[in-house]
Amino acid sequence: MTMQLSHALRMRSKEVVVLVGGGGKTTLMFRLADELAASGRLVVTTMTTRIFVGQMARAPARLVTEDETTLLAELPAALAAQRHVIVAGEVIVEQDKVQGVSPALLDRIAAQPDVDVVIVEADGSRRLPFKAPAAHEPVIPASATVVVPIVGLDVLGRPLDAAHVHRPEIVADLTGATLGDPVTPAMIAAVLAHPQGGAKDVPPHARLIPFLNKAEDETTLAAAREIARMLLKQPRIDSVLIGAAQGTDPVREVWGRTGAVVLAAGEAKRFGALKQVLPWRGVPLVAHVTDQALRCPDVDCVAVTVGACAEQVRAALAERNVSIVLVPDWAEGQSRSVLAGLKAATQKASTVEEKESEDQANQVDQGNLRPTPSLQFDASLFLLADQPGVSPELLSALIQRHRETLAPIVAPRHAGQRGNPVLFDRATFPEFGQLEGDIGARPIIQAHRDEIAWVDWPTPEILEDIDVAADYKSSAQG
Repeated sequence: MTMQLSHALRMRSKEVVVLVGGGGKTTLMFRLADELAASGRLVVTTMTTRIFVGQMARAPARLVTEDETTLLAELPAALAAQRHVIVAGEVIVEQDKVQGVSPALLDRIAAQPDVDVVIVEADGSRRLPFKAPAAHEPVIPASATVVVPIVGLDVLGRPLDAAHVHRPEIVADLTGATLGDPVTPAMIAAVLAHPQGGAKDVPPHARLIPFLNKAEDETTLAAAREIARMLLKQPRIDSVLIGAAQGTDPVREVWGRTGAVVLAAGEAKRFGALKQVLPWRGVPLVAHVTDQALRCPDVDCVAVTVGACAEQVRAALAERNVSIVLVPDWAEGQSRSVLAGLKAATQKASTVEEKESEDQANQVDQGNLRPTPSLQFDASLFLLADQPGVSPELLSALIQRHRETLAPIVAPRHAGQRGNPVLFDRATFPEFGQLEGDIGARPIIQAHRDEIAWVDWPTPEILEDIDVAADYKSSAQG
């Protein structure tokens, strides 16, 4: 399944996308512009640095002028005719380059009603795959909404020197490396996330989304995944794109953070006892299911909802590193537990007081861990406390499928039948506020039924849960 750059970047209206870092910026700029223009968007490409005159020819329309008033006057007609216009300052004949435009002009261009998207190349790299910025760069406009630091993965293993890295001495300063050391995934991650590296001068409101370029074989793909894991430990990073700007499919995977919610607030009326706390292979059932999420390396935080007999369920979880979410209105149906769990697993609050100020109905134990402040979560998994057959491997498979598609919903199926757990992309999160009754998130699944990305699972445990005492006896014996 091909993923478009605009989808991978989760582009909204009136975006100003700024590209910084190593080689590949110009290719990525025009690739994104072509994609957006083909979809009907009106796109301006430009730069705050210099580019070669020949590169201007890659846009269907060009405006080169020192007069800002003239440029802004001519821009609407040019966009109406071609949908993609590149704008630049004066031509520097002796260098065969064109001058970039000022950040102030970029802000004015972005504010024009005829402009849907602005894409900016904001520094140079002398066509080298990896760099650190000098004191005078990057030049990022205040209107920037997305900043994309780029690195070419072909630099991995190469010496940290001027032949392979632009400004290697600054990279060494930022990372503690020594000139001549081989470039490593840890070195790349450190520079991309550093406030004097890939995050330098990024406006506070802008999303920071590194692009790991030239992931063209399994070796570089594995290294890119390692870099992505390290980057996502930094709160400032929104998500990480892995791909090849010149490839047929420019984006292979989008890495983000995934929270997991274990739904354990019900009274198990049909079962006839509080099944969440029944023993299951040495631990309470709810603890067993929670442990599967905790053991999954791709899950970033775990929340467990409690309602009926809350103290018993809480005690069954012992000292596990989870957020325990009290659902006072649990009796109104599973939708209340789903919504409370989603908030706990994905919101940015770092203290109980902040959380309670947002939603007095949800209470979080002070003794348990919360999601790190300011972390952006891309997805949430919902696990049922009475479904013990779920494994960390299944959770990882669902998350990996989401990285490859950014589908609104990812679900497992066996023999053509949908099972659990189900993963929901962050684009669906606003829909959870409309849920009511005892039907959980089924209305959201139904609304997106034609967009589900499936994981075909070879064994039937994804279809099995414990509804009645016979189920428990049969499963426990199995």
